[in-house]
Amino acid sequence: MYKAVFLDLDSTSRGDLDLSRLQAVCGELRACGHTRPDERLRNIGDANIVISNKVELDAPLLRALAGQLKLVCIAATGSNNVDLETAKELGIPVTNIRDYASQSVAEHVMALIFALRRQLPAWRTALQHGDWSRSQHFCLLDYPMAEIAGSNLTLIGYGILGKAVAQMAQAVGMHIIIAEHPGQPPRAGRTPFAEALAQADALSLHCPLTPDTRNLINAERLQWLKPDCLLINTARGGIVDETALLEALQAGRLGGAGIDVLAQEPPSENSPLLRAALPNLIVTPHVAWASRTARQTLINQLAEVITSWRQGGTMNRLA
Repeated sequence: MYKAVFLDLDSTSRGDLDLSRLQAVCGELRACGHTRPDERLRNIGDANIVISNKVELDAPLLRALAGQLKLVCIAATGSNNVDLETAKELGIPVTNIRDYASQSVAEHVMALIFALRRQLPAWRTALQHGDWSRSQHFCLLDYPMAEIAGSNLTLIGYGILGKAVAQMAQAVGMHIIIAEHPGQPPRAGRTPFAEALAQADALSLHCPLTPDTRNLINAERLQWLKPDCLLINTARGGIVDETALLEALQAGRLGGAGIDVLAQEPPSENSPLLRAALPNLIVTPHVAWASRTARQTLINQLAEVITSWRQGGTMNRLA
């Protein structure tokens, strides 16, 4: 009989998901809403299957649990919270979750593009200030809007998420440009990086955060964009230089930004992007992935991964 623990279930479910399939394959499942670093060993206890969304499983912790841990399941796609090299050295299999939120992320990207291009935040503020009630006309025309049909959407990253966004954007008439890696000759169907940014009416990021992509969108590259371009980031906060982004927005060198991720999460209350009262900036709290359907798919895939492992399979194995 296996014993499993989910170290941070509240990051995925607040009681609104069906855990029955996961409970059935685990044998025994104990759920912790949240686990601080100093609570990890205590919360893991005698469990031999550990499920973690964002709780860090570093080398010292894995070594302390060597011989006990039989499986580590990351309840997300990103794996930077687990020391994969140490897990491999100790013979502890590590798995992740894949392709569970593409529809949710794509819808969020398109929602941000529509909201910014149609100036929805600015209109809401205007109405709250009574501008419409004081108008001499039946409508307001203070904030110019544009149609997204016929505009260019440049994608940085063309994996599952990038392709889902491309498909949805094409359905509303956007032209898709896929950026090649910086400094690399373009492959078939790709556009050189600088050229792809220069052509963008909207730029959407779907690449992982790595040493090569940290601050990929910096002050210099923001200047390559059209002054009315929209920047959408639902990938990782560190990909965008947040100080440079805010300066570009404040100086009117960027049409708008829809940001779902920040370099520090949770952010400080003094985070510049959170405190900026700009009509062309929308910040959401890392929820692009989090439709109920996507979160239930994540739970169900965890059950599939554990079932595969128990049967000798290697579904979604990283180490």
